[in-house]
Amino acid sequence: MRADASRALAGSPERWAHRFAQYLIDSPGSPLHEGRWLLSCESPLRRWRHADVSHAEYWSSMLVDGHPNGYIDWFLHAHSWEVLPLRPMPDADDSRVKAYRKQAREGTLPPVLLWWVSGLDCHLILDGHARFAAAVAESVEPPLLQLHRTVPRDDLATRTEEAVGFYEDELARFAELRAIHGPAVPDGAATTGPQLVRLLHDLNTAEQPTWAWPLPGGEKQWRRIAREVAGSQNWPCT
Repeated sequence: MRADASRALAGSPERWAHRFAQYLIDSPGSPLHEGRWLLSCESPLRRWRHADVSHAEYWSSMLVDGHPNGYIDWFLHAHSWEVLPLRPMPDADDSRVKAYRKQAREGTLPPVLLWWVSGLDCHLILDGHARFAAAVAESVEPPLLQLHRTVPRDDLATRTEEAVGFYEDELARFAELRAIHGPAVPDGAATTGPQLVRLLHDLNTAEQPTWAWPLPGGEKQWRRIAREVAGSQNWPCT
């Protein structure tokens, strides 16, 4: 990310989103596959920091610590939605981190690209390890772009039709009540209208489970990789 591009986009994740979307489309190593995807500036990670906790402390705590021996699970860490680096995090005095620290102070730091992976119950840093480290070093909130799958198009059409049908049925039910009990009964729009809006919004933005494909080579290949990765570790036997 060049400094001139950072200044031109003024540290706006919304403006960066278009550029990152193209990067994801063009990259041969992109996680994108057929379906609907959302690249959002909103992230639940921002909502959990208490006011009395500094950005440096909070965002450091959200990183899965240790490389290559960081630990995540589905029990103690369930729904903590931590951030898993895909390589060792650079130190605060790393040359790239130093350059980004200046942008962090100026408010022009490009966003960190996260990918929500449901099977890991955490976010992976797809791009921006040095930028994340710079934000922590300067104790500022890192600008984020979060990528995740959303409801497929065919399923979206069906579920949208169901949501609209429920809305119409509710209005009809209120109309029947008004016919019996008079105009004192509300028409139902104030209740069912916002509910329909929330349903449609969730259908367009809700996170869907991350897809996975069988490993080429099957179980034999998986066991070989497991031995290579864990062979030097003193794992408990079960």
